[in-house]
Amino acid sequence: MVGYSRLMVEDEAGTLAALRAHREELIAPKIVEHEGRIVKLMGDGLLAEFPSAVEAVRCAVEIQHTMGERNADLPEERRITYRIGINIGDIVVEDDDIYGDGVNVAARLESLAEPNGICVARNVFNQVKDKLDLTIDHLGEREVKNIAEPVTIYRVVLDDKAAALVTPVVREAAKGVRQRWAIAAAAAVVFFIAVGGAFWWQPWEPAVEPASMERMAFPLPDKPSIAVLPFANMSGDPEQEYFADGMAEDLITDLSKISGLFVIARNSSFSYKGQQVKVRQVAEELGVRYVLEGSVRRAGDQIRINAQLIDATTGGHLWANRYDRDFSDIFKLQDDVIEDIVSALAVELTDKEKAGRNTRDQTDNLQAHEYLLRGRQHLERFTAKDTAKAKALFEKTIEINPKHTQALTALGRLYYNEWEIWGKARDKNLARALELGQKAVAVDDTLAGPHLLLSQVHRFLRQKTESNVELNKALALDPKDADTLAGLGDALRWSGRPQEAIGLLQTAMRLDPFYPAWYEFYLGDALFQIGQYEEAITALKRGAERNPNYPAFPLFIAASYAMLGREEEAGAAAAEVLRINPRFTLKAYAAHVPYINEEDLERKLTAFRTAGLPE
Repeated sequence: MVGYSRLMVEDEAGTLAALRAHREELIAPKIVEHEGRIVKLMGDGLLAEFPSAVEAVRCAVEIQHTMGERNADLPEERRITYRIGINIGDIVVEDDDIYGDGVNVAARLESLAEPNGICVARNVFNQVKDKLDLTIDHLGEREVKNIAEPVTIYRVVLDDKAAALVTPVVREAAKGVRQRWAIAAAAAVVFFIAVGGAFWWQPWEPAVEPASMERMAFPLPDKPSIAVLPFANMSGDPEQEYFADGMAEDLITDLSKISGLFVIARNSSFSYKGQQVKVRQVAEELGVRYVLEGSVRRAGDQIRINAQLIDATTGGHLWANRYDRDFSDIFKLQDDVIEDIVSALAVELTDKEKAGRNTRDQTDNLQAHEYLLRGRQHLERFTAKDTAKAKALFEKTIEINPKHTQALTALGRLYYNEWEIWGKARDKNLARALELGQKAVAVDDTLAGPHLLLSQVHRFLRQKTESNVELNKALALDPKDADTLAGLGDALRWSGRPQEAIGLLQTAMRLDPFYPAWYEFYLGDALFQIGQYEEAITALKRGAERNPNYPAFPLFIAASYAMLGREEEAGAAAAEVLRINPRFTLKAYAAHVPYINEEDLERKLTAFRTAGLPE
């Protein structure tokens, strides 16, 4: 936007105050005076409608002339200038909003105007040429984005003739509440104004190239499908990155709880972080119709969230909004964003989901929330050092709020991973993970995550009955988070239920198209258990391509080749196992794995022996 970014960087509060003053002292009163209505305020511009092209043009002339006077005593670098576009066209009326080609053309005309200029369409020129004494230049036809036919452009010259139309501002006119005037034949004069000529986000115009249905990596689901991209950190402070990430993650989590939506997992959405990526590309690669993107600006306790929802199949903006809040209102802000998205997509919530929206844990201390967000950021880096930092931050969260289910579950998962992944102090870490999982369930037994954690801990403690009870509770809660589904698939393969595991893992892979390599390991083992050895090898090789130093891939490839009687290939895979882990033995493997059914373990050990792995 011309000059806007610079002004915001230099003096954000002052710039916003100036914009508000211009709107309240000049723009809104003039629109009302000329019988218009402000349809919406979006970022740094507004959309208005008028019953008369003459009134719309007079209004535009008065605004631009008076803005010149307001800027006269300001240094050039502090001046705020507007561009205005005016069109007559068909519109769609929905409640108090309007959209359609009539609006889109007005937005395009605005973008073609000079700073402090006015551009009008030919139909507007035809209405005013004999009724207003103005100098209006013909600029010819222009091809404009996403409009099929060329648009004929005219420029209103702000000369002495224009100055003669200006009258004093009557601010009282804007204070009354006006009834919306009827729109005959669904057509209106549409007036679009923006700072410096570029709107931060223009939700009524198709601003992106539509996605191709033929290039979709997956068929679109039979319900609204959405990917939430990582929010841009506009705070000017890299240390606030965790907050921007946390906002997007929380939206993904909340949206994924709604049965009427198909929501791409965080792992895949965040693969685009830091990239200049097109909405079309995101939609095609993830197989979704809608993409949500936004930005976060935090200055002390003040937060600004900008968000826009795009229908990638049309390239049009479905909804956009800006939220200016105090940090203490962060949970309500997140709820408002979710509510706006659900409304824009016309998703019907179940009674349970409606009740759930009102029972969000609002008791969180804000400092606890900060610790949770920072802990999640470290957790995602998946290094020993960051894991230790994440653990400390989750512990601080629980110190402040002992009933914080997210922190209890996350910390329990970390202690479980200390044993499962990092190979540390089995009894101590599993006991602590069990304790934290039980506390989380005691606080809220409607979440699948804590039950899954308990199932996994009980399994490694060789407590088969307790493990299956918790597993079935987690399944009954119908989770829609990809990692939870994959974790349940993992638990099911250990529990002798491979067919169920395959279904959950395939669902997890669709929710997270850029899924972690270990999804393929779980899938490969489940396929092995039902005797689909060729399919198991295919899945395991896909995983090995992405993580060639993970020994489980060649280990299970060796077992699958052995079951197929392909001893040479089994031996080559076994050699790869020993290259990665020279200390591997069947005894150590059998002591570690928690198969519920002993016959599953014995069949695996037999296959390993056939492949030539050491006892």
